[in-house]
Amino acid sequence: MLGTDLVAALAGHEVTALGRAELDVTDADAVEAAVAGHDVVINTAAYTKVDDAETHEAQAHAINAVGPALLAEAARRHGARLITISTDYVFDGRATSPYAEDAPRHPVSAYGRTKAEGEQRALAAHPDDTFVVRTAWLYGAAGPNFAKTMRRLAAQRDELTVVDDQIGQPTWTGDLAGRLAELVTADAPAGIYHGTNSGQGSWFDFARAVFTHAGLDPERIRATDSASFVRPAPRPAYSVLGHDGWARAGLTPLRDWRDALAVAAQSGATDPAG
Repeated sequence: MLGTDLVAALAGHEVTALGRAELDVTDADAVEAAVAGHDVVINTAAYTKVDDAETHEAQAHAINAVGPALLAEAARRHGARLITISTDYVFDGRATSPYAEDAPRHPVSAYGRTKAEGEQRALAAHPDDTFVVRTAWLYGAAGPNFAKTMRRLAAQRDELTVVDDQIGQPTWTGDLAGRLAELVTADAPAGIYHGTNSGQGSWFDFARAVFTHAGLDPERIRATDSASFVRPAPRPAYSVLGHDGWARAGLTPLRDWRDALAVAAQSGATDPAG
């Protein structure tokens, strides 16, 4: 989903786009060969099945921790900049104000642990030119996501229930891809950045906004709490990320998530048929 929008955002650059069939990021030799000859490496590969990671942590670790480390080591050897995507799940979700980029990591799930280790290993392996961009609550045209699910279920049910006690930042992959493209050439210091749309809202707020932009009645969405949806992996109750780091790069934070959703919906990015 993000990779597809990223290739479009990088129009004008010479881009090598490798999916999982073309590159196994856990294979050191394959990574070395793939990185050679490139100035910038952007890693959007990830094991993102949050619940499955609870029982397949070794597999998640290989992709989310070992993969970024291998890419960082290869990027250092070839003099390339590395941009690697991480997640709000490196935090425990117990904060009451936006997490700063330098807030201590405290993951509470297998997925979060593997992503946190991936951050640390990449930054340690190539500290001078590694950019960790944390994101969350992604939706976009090229893959399954919450917005598309809400649209699909709207055609099947009269009423939907969505949790209102998890707070985060719905983020359009189109906006994030544009920001990653800017980082390719920006005179920005290496380190951690938060790549989420601004503002905040609950999944309930997000669902109602999706309905509104689709011309559907948002009153069909009913609020519930997380206790009604018990999952193997804990979900952060508060996933709002602060954006102070962008000032270091001379860039402004991404626009408010509601403004982004309005544009994304008009472009068809939330269309379940897409």
